[in-house]
Amino acid sequence: MKTLLSFVIPCYRSELTIEKVVDEIISTVSQREEYDYEIVCVNDCSPDGVYAVLQGLAEQNSKIKVIDFAKNMGKHAAVLAGFSYAKGEYIVNVDDDYQCPVNELWRLVEPVERDECDFATANYYQKKQSFVKNMGSNVNLMMSSIMLGKPKSLRFENFSVMKRFVMEEIIKYDKPFPYLEGLIYRVTKRIAVVQMEERGRADGKATGFTLKKSLSLWMNGFTAFSVKPLRLSTFMGFLSAFIGFAMGVFAVVRKILNPRILSGYTSVIAVLLFVGGIIMIMLGLIGEYVGRIYICLNNTPQYVVKRTINTEDKNNTEQ
Repeated sequence: MKTLLSFVIPCYRSELTIEKVVDEIISTVSQREEYDYEIVCVNDCSPDGVYAVLQGLAEQNSKIKVIDFAKNMGKHAAVLAGFSYAKGEYIVNVDDDYQCPVNELWRLVEPVERDECDFATANYYQKKQSFVKNMGSNVNLMMSSIMLGKPKSLRFENFSVMKRFVMEEIIKYDKPFPYLEGLIYRVTKRIAVVQMEERGRADGKATGFTLKKSLSLWMNGFTAFSVKPLRLSTFMGFLSAFIGFAMGVFAVVRKILNPRILSGYTSVIAVLLFVGGIIMIMLGLIGEYVGRIYICLNNTPQYVVKRTINTEDKNNTEQ
């Protein structure tokens, strides 16, 4: 019996590249007779014509599944939606822009299949993206290392392979604001890294993953899987109180030793601004947590599926 590989592709502004990605997947899997495939493409309410392209591909090949969102929910939500429709023994995450070197697929599959790890991710020698995107990726890497306790050398890329049990645990998270790195790392720490070369986008355009989306993703990771920011606020409160107390003692002692010293208006204002700024930052952080809790309690959906093609979801399937 053939081993089924499920390829999950979140699609956004990729009408010029997605067909090339799908063709390479089919060509690569056909090299090994012991493997079969399915391709789950999730249209994250893309403003271009990618859904029409996916519809045409699905009509020609029943192994291509299409999930169409009613509104844009973000890349990580699209990936989780694709996971929920995947039937394979191994789940492969691939980008829609042709940057993932799918021709190197077997180098990722082999360590997972040999049970050397539960999750294998590519690690690119050089990231072929803009300075702003690189900066956002580096900040996210630093944040995830601190918040999740992840090794700094471990960098999750969009080209990866995981065992089915990892995927099944991940999709149990049904709340808004998903953060894949946190979900993966809380399921398993048996993670392998495979060095390979990243390709440029097939359409030559800049990535659609904007700075705004990077910041939104960063905030998801910052607040979703750790209480360390709240502990940091407690530490900053103690630190501010200690600095204020020390400055007060210093001012009293200095006044006793030298009564002619005048009270300083500037120093008082500086202290007030410093303490007030920290208080506002920490209140904002606590408000972010409370707001997300409120949204979760209101059962805000992680994503909304408008229609599907070639899936077993008969109620929403487009014929």
